[in-house]
Amino acid sequence: MASTTGKKQAKKDSQLIIRINTKERDEFVALCESLDTSAAREIRRFIRTFQKEHGGN
Repeated sequence: MASTTGKKQAKKDSQLIIRINTKERDEFVALCESLDTSAAREIRRFIRTFQKEHGGN
C-alpha cells in the first residue's frame, strides 16, 4: 500500500480522453517508463502546472 506525505489525495473519478498519434503516444509512454514515471502521472502534473500558470484552481 502506498503511503502519503500528509496530503489527502483527491479521488480520481473522471477521465479525459484525447486522440493522439500512435507514434507520439508510444514514444511518450516509453520516455515516461525510462524516467520511472507513468504517462498518466505526467499528464496530471502538466494539467496542475498549466492551471497554476494560467490562473486556474
